[in-house]
Amino acid sequence: MIVVIGYGNTLRSDDAAGQIVAQEVEQKKWENVRSLAVHQLTPELAADLSSCELVIFVDAYVAKDKEGVEVRQLSIADDFLTNESPWSFGHTGDGRSLLVLCQALYDRVPQAYWVLVPAINFEFGEQQSPVTERGIIEALATLEQLIKNWVAKRGNLVKSVKLESDRF
Repeated sequence: MIVVIGYGNTLRSDDAAGQIVAQEVEQKKWENVRSLAVHQLTPELAADLSSCELVIFVDAYVAKDKEGVEVRQLSIADDFLTNESPWSFGHTGDGRSLLVLCQALYDRVPQAYWVLVPAINFEFGEQQSPVTERGIIEALATLEQLIKNWVAKRGNLVKSVKLESDRF
């Protein structure tokens, strides 16, 4: 099972990008892909991670000089585990806290990625900027490629994931 968790504030313009991407993934009904659109990361989400093989977090980032989608692989490295306060939840968290909690509670950690969508407008509102609209389209294509690559590497260890080629 693959889980996509998109998070952000839907009332703060571009900050909604993560949730929008998660909602679009849900509408595509990709086989063996579960999508969650949430306001912020909370400890309860560790239960969802405990049964998945791959988790992809999606959030907005403040775009300054560049406007492209960023992808980062997440892990619970030793330096993170020895941090004085690794249990950071909320919109400022980056998903690693959930991975640490998943390890502590369920003794397993799925492979994890963080897909960041460029954003320039965090004012109150529900309309996304053109930069973020393009970023959402790019993020959906990036997610599709990440999932296809992951399934190809896993071979027959997981059930096939059917993805459609239509876009946002």
